[in-house]
Order: sequence, then C-alpha cells, then structure tokens
Amino acid sequence: MPIPKELMQEMTLLAQFNLATTQEGIKIHKDAAPEIKTAARSLHAKGLIDQQDGGYLTRLGQEAAEHVQAALTILKV
Repeated sequence: MPIPKELMQEMTLLAQFNLATTQEGIKIHKDAAPEIKTAARSLHAKGLIDQQDGGYLTRLGQEAAEHVQAALTILKV
C-alpha cells in the first residue's frame, strides 16, 4: 500500500518535534514550502497540533509523534 504524499509530509512534520519536552514546539515560516504549510494545517485540523502554523503538540499529537518517531527508529536499524 503506497503512502499518500500528504500523509508522508504530516509524518515528516511530526518527526521534527522534540519528544523530550512539552515546552518546545515548532514554527512553520511564511516562506516554507507549500506542502509543509499544508501538512501543518492538516495536523491542526486533526487536532494533533495547536496552531495552523505549528505550535505545540496536543495530547493526541504527542501520542502520534511518539508512534511516528518510534517507527522511524525501528526502520533505521
């Protein structure tokens, strides 16, 4: 099953969050690539981040980011 490009961008964005602290978010700048902006808006609409331009992970977002980052760690071995 191929992974849709949009979902891949969302997972890539979730992989960028620092899971060691809840006090650190991310900011999507105005000059960011359109697909990154779209991914951030989508994650916000799904309730995974608290702002359309990044911000902080929600509880659900924290869980999703943990799963994404764990999968990446496993697959890199």
